[in-house]
This record gives sequence, structure tokens and C-alpha cells, in this order.
Amino acid sequence: MLILFNKPFNVLSQFTDKGNEGSDRQTLSDYIDVPNVYAAGRLDRDSEGLLLLTDDGRLQNRIASPKAKMPKTYWVQVEGIPDEAALAALRDGVALNDGQTRPAKVRRIDEPAGLWPRTPPVRFRKSVPDCWIELTITEGRNRQVRRMTAAVGHPTLRLIRYRIGEWSIDGLASGKWRPA
Repeated sequence: MLILFNKPFNVLSQFTDKGNEGSDRQTLSDYIDVPNVYAAGRLDRDSEGLLLLTDDGRLQNRIASPKAKMPKTYWVQVEGIPDEAALAALRDGVALNDGQTRPAKVRRIDEPAGLWPRTPPVRFRKSVPDCWIELTITEGRNRQVRRMTAAVGHPTLRLIRYRIGEWSIDGLASGKWRPA
């Protein structure tokens, strides 16, 4: 079984919030009531979008393992307007404190059509422009996309994982799931 879930902002990518008794943080169990499925990889609490869940250990490993190099595509709202030099740096790989990233595919895009509002909304500042980029990576380091955009001078304001391999959030509203 494989489930595609469009994870909302501020939801943990796990079914329980262990060690935080009395916490009101939302988890996957607030949205998905399917036994014996587990997230294949993670998506930070402050990120949104596609999370795959499965009961198949081999498939989970194929999706999440860095050795598999499964491409992951993100829609990223960044502060400022990246110039060609910033985009080229992302394409070539960025030096982070834990080493050089693999080359990425990147392009500027319009705000994605049908994008749901984020709660709470991203803070708008009249004096600082922002734009959207589409970024595809084949690794999954901790907070990698956020660190990459910051390294080229364009901090991430909103991060949505759009696609993992062949699966995407097309037609899947925020907070909803469906079998693949």
C-alpha cells in the first residue's frame, strides 16, 4: 500500500508527538487513520506538500534512501528575486557546512496555480520582493532546500514538496490523502 498525503504547514511527519505530553501539535494521526503505514522520508513541520506513506519496507527504503537518488521537486517561495548567478549556483551544487550538494535542477516559476493559503500566512513585506522557484534535488539532507536557498542569498519563505519520483500532489488538497 502507498498513500500520497498533502501535509499541511505545522504538522509533524509522524503519528505521535512522543515526549511532548499535553502538546497540541498536530501529527499524521490527525489526518490519516490507516493502520501499519509509515512515512517514507520526512518533511519538516514548517514545510508542506507531498509525504508518501507505505506499509512496504522495501518501497519505503527505495523512496527514502539517499543511495536511490530519487528526485524530489519543491516549489519554493524565496525572499528577493534570484538572478542567473544564484540559479547557476544552485544548479552546480552549493557548499554547505556538511559538504557540497549535488547539482540541482532549478527555474523561476509563477506562483503555482491553485495554491492553497498557508495558515498562518507568510509575512508580507512591501520593501522586500519575493518570487517562486522550482527546485529538484536527488538527496535529502536535513533542511537542505532551505539551507541551499539561504546560501545563495535568498532565504526560503514557504516550502512545498510537489513531487517525489513519479508521485505528485496534483489534484490533492492540503490535508487530504489518497491511495497511489
